[in-house]
Amino acid sequence: MFLPRLTILFLAFATMMSAEPPGCKIRITSKGLDMLKYETQKFVEEELENITVPDLKGKEGGLQYTIQDVKIQELNLTYADLRFQPDVGLLFDIQNSSISLTFQRHILYWFLHDVGAINASADGVNIHVALYMTRDDSGRLKISNMSCDAAVAKMRAKFSGTLGKVYEFLASFLTTGMRFILNQQICPTLNHAGLVLINSLLDTVPVRQTVDKYVGIDYALLSDPVVTSSSLDMDFRGMFYVLENPNDTIVNYAAYPVVREYDRMVYLALSEYFFDSGMYAYYKAGVFSMQIANERMPKDLEMLLRTTYFGTIMMLNPALMEAPISLELEVSTAPRCVIKTSGATVAVTAVVTVMMLPAGQTPVQLSSMTMEAKLNAKVSMKGKKLAVHMDLRRFKIYSNQSALESLALIPLQGPLKTMLQISIVPIINNRTKKGVQIPLPEGMDFIEEVVEYHNGFIIIGANLHFTKGLREVIESNRQYMPSNSTLAP
Repeated sequence: MFLPRLTILFLAFATMMSAEPPGCKIRITSKGLDMLKYETQKFVEEELENITVPDLKGKEGGLQYTIQDVKIQELNLTYADLRFQPDVGLLFDIQNSSISLTFQRHILYWFLHDVGAINASADGVNIHVALYMTRDDSGRLKISNMSCDAAVAKMRAKFSGTLGKVYEFLASFLTTGMRFILNQQICPTLNHAGLVLINSLLDTVPVRQTVDKYVGIDYALLSDPVVTSSSLDMDFRGMFYVLENPNDTIVNYAAYPVVREYDRMVYLALSEYFFDSGMYAYYKAGVFSMQIANERMPKDLEMLLRTTYFGTIMMLNPALMEAPISLELEVSTAPRCVIKTSGATVAVTAVVTVMMLPAGQTPVQLSSMTMEAKLNAKVSMKGKKLAVHMDLRRFKIYSNQSALESLALIPLQGPLKTMLQISIVPIINNRTKKGVQIPLPEGMDFIEEVVEYHNGFIIIGANLHFTKGLREVIESNRQYMPSNSTLAP
């Protein structure tokens, strides 16, 4: 008995260890769902108003009738609720509501013919819709299935005209038929709204997208969302990659981001891997190299370099004294990010080569040194864009050739640090301030963001703001929807 149990425990542990941890995690809370409820209710009302009701024809003794041009005039959703359904997704409830509608009558009673309008109302309308949220094959969040129950408790019709007694006889017959037809039309309409229209909204959430001409980012869901009574949690890969070689990535050994809060509408958690994969991708793309020469070289630094390497220049070739001098910086390994409760830092190691650039000749190397820098990284959020601002925290250089030369480089520490702060760090910040989009649908942004730093990951708590309504976003994306999308009732 002991061996089988040990085997089961080992397999369970192995499965947990083999699961890929997320680089990015998003939690939608009940407060966020309350924000969505108004837009959802408005969207459902618009869909139900567009219900197409077929003509109703019949014959009863000497009475022949036709009901056509049925139009819904008003929906009064007295109670509508949107909430999480554990292990399913979302639940939308409408209770004890009413629908006002009109239709045209054509009645032939023996030799009497009558045409006119009828005002009717459907009362006690109850609709129960469950949306099953899953991950599709491409790693996108989708509504994979829906269950819908709809019922109209009673229907009343108000007739006008000379054949009042006939209408009274006809009323119960017609309203029973209309109630049956409405019951049959509500769920297919809402199924189409969820499986086609709302899924087209979810299609606006990026899965793999280009960040710039060098790198892209992968936001594929790693598993189905985890739904509880108070939240919906989604684990995304959150991995940058080189556009020219998407398979050249690093393994995620970072801490699993854990979100425990529920006070705000939405929480975004990003692990060290999210940032490390980004810096690795840019490193592999060859972005982290730079030459500082001519007008980009500060004059005081140029003078200091010439003084420091005066002896070396004279030994190599005195004619080089008048040649331009340059610094070539090349990051030797991918920078790494460390996130602690005190903040986030980025460690960079680069090779700095001092070169003389004689006109028409091969550059002459004077020295090669190693630069180690540590930068503070401040993460911020605006709308759907995540940005990072860098500040130089620590800096040192040392020779790759001898300890004696390292001592000679001490006077260069200050000027080189100043050059980094003035010339290089602003270039980095100019790139990072453009930001990268997080996986949110179109028309939805973060506001009132608060950034918290934890060991191994950061959490951004925020509220949600609609810049566009659900209908507007869906209509703008209709051109990308398949023309042959069909649903069974």
